[in-house]
Amino acid sequence: MADKSAPKYKRVLLKLSGEALMGRYDYGIDPDILHRIAGEIADLSRKGIEVAVVIGGGNIFRGAGLAEGGMDRVTGDHMGMLATVINSLAMQDALERKEAFCRVMSAIKINQVCEDYIRRRAVRHLEKGRVVVFAAGTGNPFFTTDSAASLRASEINADLMIKATKVDGVYDSDPVKNPDAKRFERLTFDEVLTRKLGVMDATAIVMCRDNNIPLRIINIFNEGDLDRVVCGEEIGTIVERG
Repeated sequence: MADKSAPKYKRVLLKLSGEALMGRYDYGIDPDILHRIAGEIADLSRKGIEVAVVIGGGNIFRGAGLAEGGMDRVTGDHMGMLATVINSLAMQDALERKEAFCRVMSAIKINQVCEDYIRRRAVRHLEKGRVVVFAAGTGNPFFTTDSAASLRASEINADLMIKATKVDGVYDSDPVKNPDAKRFERLTFDEVLTRKLGVMDATAIVMCRDNNIPLRIINIFNEGDLDRVVCGEEIGTIVERG
């Protein structure tokens, strides 16, 4: 009989929105949320699962938002990348407080606070049991952190990409506005693209599809769901090839 507590996946990439770190605040980082998420990641690492993390910067700065107000888009996106570095360093500190080994690797050079992103070194960190937090997106403007997560998941050959959001999966309409919204248990990448379901941006979805990396969307505020997903439980919505 299969052990339900045994991990189904060996290497996973967790995509966290910056907003997930805000918790009870309107801006910045809620220490309670940060340490709870770090605790769950540290527990996965102790089970022998190789964990990589990509965190957005929306809790601190949104480049696209200021671009709409007149700021140069490239400048705004560079500022957004720096916000992701702040979040990544906060996660590193929280993980180390949980006695997990962690490395932050940045797509832009910021050597005094973290390592440069080098694919082979990142994989080696994972193989040694270190949690790797990828900061600064792809290092290029006009690309979202969703696209950065799909890119890094592809580069490290992740078995699964987990997008942790505020809702427990993908719905056919906004569940906050529509109490009758239907949650999908399973979708194909092509269905997401055709129906414009807004799971992630199209670039990220296509990259996952073309590199055959299944994507699961869960609610990060449901404590324990991260562990259950990695152990193979059908939580949230799975997006995979048809």
